[in-house]
Amino acid sequence: MHALFVRSAAVAVAVTGTLTWAPAASAQPSEPTPSASAETPAPDAGSVEIITKDPAGDALLGAAFLLLDSAGQEAGRGKTDAQGKLTFSDLAPGVYRLKEISSGSSLHDTADDQDVIVTPGNATRLTVVDPFKAASVLVKGKDDKTGKLLPGSTVNIGSGDKTILTLTTGADGTASGKLPINSRTGTDFWVKQVKAPAGYNIYKPSKAFKAKPGDPVTVTVTNAKTATTPPPSEKPTDKPTEKPSDKPSPDKPGRDEDTPAPSASGTPTSNESASPAPSGSLAHTGADATPWLIGGAGVLIVAGGGALFAARRRRTDDSTDDGSSAS
Repeated sequence: MHALFVRSAAVAVAVTGTLTWAPAASAQPSEPTPSASAETPAPDAGSVEIITKDPAGDALLGAAFLLLDSAGQEAGRGKTDAQGKLTFSDLAPGVYRLKEISSGSSLHDTADDQDVIVTPGNATRLTVVDPFKAASVLVKGKDDKTGKLLPGSTVNIGSGDKTILTLTTGADGTASGKLPINSRTGTDFWVKQVKAPAGYNIYKPSKAFKAKPGDPVTVTVTNAKTATTPPPSEKPTDKPTEKPSDKPSPDKPGRDEDTPAPSASGTPTSNESASPAPSGSLAHTGADATPWLIGGAGVLIVAGGGALFAARRRRTDDSTDDGSSAS
């Protein structure tokens, strides 16, 4: 009876049921559908390798860089190692922007931004040179006596045979600028004044100084005031500097040379003594008449001797005459 019940139930299901037997969907695995990416392979990636140095060729540790893609989105960030190296890998081909955020050194400045082109499957190598920090120079113009700051002092600053800066002090007597440095230990410079402040003499010698990376340097140029001509100590007068001569001139007729000038005693003097001394010689004095006096004295002596001889002869003749008459 049990078997009959089962068979009947099976028939009833077969007759009255509308369902059909079908395997479940999970009973058999489904076929994989090919994707679009499998048909178009992705392009090969590239990379950027950076080496960072200073002007002396020394590698810089800890220089920080940022890499941006063409849309301005960050594509990489990192710092250089002890050899100054940094690599950005797995980059899609294209143009990137490399920015140095920090040099990692107190002596160095960061390099300028630059574009980097990444090509498929290749490494783009770059050498970045971080310059030494510029030195700040302050120029002062001063009065060499009072120390007063002077405007209008123009100087050239250079290194070797090259002029780097030309600065002129302003109303406060100062001027400032930046000097490039090419060594860790500093660079030698010179300063020379090319124009002095108004009313001052120019300072001709050059001054030498040294500046290190990032250091502030003050250079002072002193000037002396221009010397002024002192006023004359004696006022000019209208009096003649030379005694006028007694010689006649066309404008002023002189005294007639033939007319002797009266002496202080009222006795006229001789023409010889009254005539002025010739130019370029000393005046005549009484010493010039000595030869004449000597000659006159000789004549007188000779005349006196002759007279004495004549008197003696006459006396002798008279005595002879007397003797003859007596005999």
